Amino acid sequence: MAGPETDSRGTLSAAAESPDLAAAAGPGTSSAAGGIATAAGGVTRPMTEADLEAVLSIERHAYRYPWSEMIFRDCLRVGYGCFVHEVDQIVGHLVVSCAAGEAHILNICIAPPWQRQGIAHHLLNVAVERAQLLAAQMLFLEVRPSNVPACRLYQQFGFNEVGRRPGYYPAPHGREDALIMAREVAF
Repeated sequence: MAGPETDSRGTLSAAAESPDLAAAAGPGTSSAAGGIATAAGGVTRPMTEADLEAVLSIERHAYRYPWSEMIFRDCLRVGYGCFVHEVDQIVGHLVVSCAAGEAHILNICIAPPWQRQGIAHHLLNVAVERAQLLAAQMLFLEVRPSNVPACRLYQQFGFNEVGRRPGYYPAPHGREDALIMAREVAF
């Protein structure tokens, strides 16, 4: 996924982009006061700078080309929707931006030992509800075509391929395209 350092998307003021997660809570989301259970249990809450060490560790273990600390700090600073999922410890995170009627999942990552336990599906629900809260009509994301499990999950979640970004991602032997996927945000 791309972030502020590599992404050409516009930014949004922190005041417009950072309502409490509790305000976004509804069926299928978690609030800081108490969350719904995923298959792995746990709760989702807003990310803080104190979480960055754990978030960066997950990135390094899950991705060959992880986001840097600076990217996460920028996302927090500009007020993107930054969330962590905890099951005794942080096991996943989500970064979503909303502007001009569109929401973009910039990063969704689950620690490898915690994958395939419903956490990514839960965080996708958090992204949809964030998009609804901020009146976005469409939700977009980019994904490597080589990340077949993620592509399948996004398709099951209602995302469809709407385009490609040639050479978007670094890869071991050059560059890899990004699939652009989108789904409508139902209200």
